[in-house]
Amino acid sequence: MHPRIEDYALIGDEQTAALVGRDGSVDWLCLPRFDSAACFARLLGDRHNGHWRIAPKGVEGACTRRAYRPDTLVLDTEWETDGGAIRVTDLMPQRDRHPDLVRIVAGLRGRVAVRSELRLRFDHGSIVPWMRRADGHRVAVAGPDAVWLRSEPAVRTWGEDFATHSEFTVGEGESVAFVLTWHPSHERRPPLIDPREALRSSVEDWRAWAARCRYDGPHRDAVVRSLITLKALTYRPTGGIVAAPTTSLPEQVGGVRNWDYRYCWLRDSTLTLGALLSAGYQDEAEAWRDWLLRAVAGDPADLQIMYGLGGERRLPEFEVSWLSGYADSRPVRVGNEAVNQLQLDVYGEVIDSMALARAAGLPTKPHVWAIQCALMSWLSENWRQPDEGLWEVRGGRRQFVHSKVMVWVAADRAVRALEENPKLRGDLAGWRAMRDEVHREVCEKGYDPQRNTFTQSYGSRDLDAALLLIPRLGFLPSDDPRVVGTVDAVRAELGHGGLVRRYSTDGATVDGLPGDEGTFLACSFWLADALQETGRPEEARELFERLVGLTNDVGLLAEEYDPVAGRHLGNFPQAFSHLGLVNTALALYGGEQAG
Repeated sequence: MHPRIEDYALIGDEQTAALVGRDGSVDWLCLPRFDSAACFARLLGDRHNGHWRIAPKGVEGACTRRAYRPDTLVLDTEWETDGGAIRVTDLMPQRDRHPDLVRIVAGLRGRVAVRSELRLRFDHGSIVPWMRRADGHRVAVAGPDAVWLRSEPAVRTWGEDFATHSEFTVGEGESVAFVLTWHPSHERRPPLIDPREALRSSVEDWRAWAARCRYDGPHRDAVVRSLITLKALTYRPTGGIVAAPTTSLPEQVGGVRNWDYRYCWLRDSTLTLGALLSAGYQDEAEAWRDWLLRAVAGDPADLQIMYGLGGERRLPEFEVSWLSGYADSRPVRVGNEAVNQLQLDVYGEVIDSMALARAAGLPTKPHVWAIQCALMSWLSENWRQPDEGLWEVRGGRRQFVHSKVMVWVAADRAVRALEENPKLRGDLAGWRAMRDEVHREVCEKGYDPQRNTFTQSYGSRDLDAALLLIPRLGFLPSDDPRVVGTVDAVRAELGHGGLVRRYSTDGATVDGLPGDEGTFLACSFWLADALQETGRPEEARELFERLVGLTNDVGLLAEEYDPVAGRHLGNFPQAFSHLGLVNTALALYGGEQAG
């Protein structure tokens, strides 16, 4: 039986991340980057696909308790046994080049026998490395990968069943520290780190970072935890932020809606900038803005919906046949074919992000306006095309209303920039005319007057939760009857258990996929925002309280939630969900609207 998705906690070093279960097992880790092949892939298979469990000997189940150290990404997992109690502290200290996974076992009471089982499997759980002793350590090598394991002090360790086992006993006040270090196999072993010093400095660094948070309203702990999670999902060398550190966690258990989210999406750009800037993290916001500018540079016709950690464009999708999938949810996918889709909304996201960065006073770049003009030039000739839309549907292109609203956003922000700064050069008259034409078309073709709601696409009766963003984007004022009607219609028709689906999957006519999916947590936060904007603050706060209550025991959210089964679904933890939590908290309690 697979643990529930919400049974995992996250640790990371801002270049990759690991998931640690309640049973003390690290079941997912890609080295050396978020998008590298996993060396622990039990999450998407079984124990033979790689994991590392440390727990009291003979104890098979979950821990007694666990928690992050306050305002850090350092995880403490504790067990109470008949003979005593232990704590396992897990972290990945920030690195210069080579990643380290540190696991420190400390005795709290009595004496406890502890067992470690390390089962390394490179290339997404498929390759058994050659393990040998070297310099008193264990080193595993296969192809380009080498991993070193050591303990301080040294403990009894042996190989068995293609795994590395250790057993030892810790008493009160004693500790044993394990360090797992990766490096390219053709290079020499990197310098050793001091695991206890790494723990001390990691706690200190995370707390100093968290202390910069300006938000001081209700649920501050949840907001700070979400910001720490977003920081952990940042690829520090470039500033890019991955949507999630995992691939193929299912949107329906046993289904095929399983995607690779270890990349950076443009759709998140404005929301990310808004959250970071409003919470007080200007350096991180600037790094994300700069990543965005590098990624989109080039021919505007080639603008993609997502990029790799460094702005890589080719993210070919293939299926990993040897992994059975989370709870038999197949296929397991690596890469993302949606990278080749046309999504007009990303042009609006990029230009809106640049407008937000300019308004926030981020240091300007000489080429920023030239990029925006190039994007607008292409968009003015191509905005009438159908596209795949915000949700990357695979059922064919349509005239999605949200995409057209984002086209309007692009034109509106470009016009405003010229009006506010006459020194800038651009097609003011043409972009104004485009803005007005898009607005008229959306209100005529994307609105159902009989039901008083905007629709998912032109001529459709279906709805889309992205329509909740209309007032936030400024397309119509929040008191417009069409906005209020749309919010009510989305809540009524896409609501499920008090939360919101992205769109209807009945018949799979839109996304071209069989099966169903859970409620989408980011969209549920958008509903709270829309309720606040349309004059229903009590309902907004009630929904926000419920959403915060869905975080797992260490404050993390997946992409989706099943209100019937009461479990998380989709990739985990999900940046989009945590962005929603931060931005909604700021909108409800922060005194200013983020994003």
